[in-house]
Amino acid sequence: MEAAVPDFGAPRDEREMALADDILSQAFAMTSDFTLGWLRRVEEGGARLRLLREGGAVAATAVLIPMGQWWGGRRVSLGGVAGVGVAPARRGLGSGGRLMRQVLQELRAEGHLLAGLYPSTQPLYRSVGFQQAGACFEHRLQLSGIDFQERTLGLRPVEVADMPALHDVYLRHARRQMGWLDRGAYIWNRVRQPRGERAYGYLVEGASGVEGYLFLSRRNLSAFGHKQELNLTDFVAFTPAAGRRLLSFLGDHRSLAAEATWRGGPVNPLLFLLREQSYQVKLNDYWMLRVLDVPAALQARGYPPGLSGALHLEVVDDLFPENQGRFVLEVEEGEAQVRPGGEGDMKLHVRALATLYSGFLSPAALQLAGVLDADDATLRTAEALFAGAPPAMPDMF
Repeated sequence: MEAAVPDFGAPRDEREMALADDILSQAFAMTSDFTLGWLRRVEEGGARLRLLREGGAVAATAVLIPMGQWWGGRRVSLGGVAGVGVAPARRGLGSGGRLMRQVLQELRAEGHLLAGLYPSTQPLYRSVGFQQAGACFEHRLQLSGIDFQERTLGLRPVEVADMPALHDVYLRHARRQMGWLDRGAYIWNRVRQPRGERAYGYLVEGASGVEGYLFLSRRNLSAFGHKQELNLTDFVAFTPAAGRRLLSFLGDHRSLAAEATWRGGPVNPLLFLLREQSYQVKLNDYWMLRVLDVPAALQARGYPPGLSGALHLEVVDDLFPENQGRFVLEVEEGEAQVRPGGEGDMKLHVRALATLYSGFLSPAALQLAGVLDADDATLRTAEALFAGAPPAMPDMF
């Protein structure tokens, strides 16, 4: 007897939207008004809501976000996944796993090479091929520690007409990082309107144009606003002068705000400009990746310039047969080609491949964890090919 085809797709009517609202509100402890506002922003940002129906009712929800991710200076198509919720009465019955399999199949059919998410629980996502692949850190800066004043570059509020220039500055900066997003409208809207509130943008510019910018919102920590915290939803400086000017601008808020916070990687070069360690960096969350198309994803990624080498892989993928089997990754001067076949010198599940792909753990560490098998020579080759800065991203979705 053939298995029934899952009933999966966009909401059909207002009743299903109301059921999705109910599932998400309960899953994330949000009010219905907040959930409906978020779903409106999902649609406005080019993302889309998907539903899994079981037993004649909506059983689970997910939001799919088209974007890209930077790996070795090259953009790799990424399908972000958010808003994964299961109706309370359907929990423990496998609806979450069935939902995610449909989500991954849709993203792969659209041509996305990777899927990414921030997990509320890891076993569910590991069961469909996700694995830890990077981190998001919180930076908390004491404004009293900004002990310089930089006024060389001009600073002014961001206007709507400035956004293309800001997008360009972000893009030039992001492509140098490992794991930062190539943002679409949904993520940019979250920068400007975090949780539906307004963030105020300021840019610095020199003779050649915009060199950096930030967006900030103010959190009131007292009844009368005399004690505040600055929350930066975006913070990019493309030159040292821009970094010093933006830090000076933050320091100008010290009469009312004691600290500023923002998200990023484990190290921020702007903090290197400070005299003392007047800041704290702590882990906010780990994010996960799923390789949707093994050969295409390996070929799309950038590799260290000038490096050449070959890696023979044998991959296990329980969901996509096309990813199953042996592949040869051949890199010449940092450019990759992938072909089927080879010796299968490195054996791993597609989960471990996600971690290897991002450089989150070294090949030796993955072997120590028991999720990768290879000889020493193969480990050294993989170490060189996937070397790079720790993978991170400042955006949550």
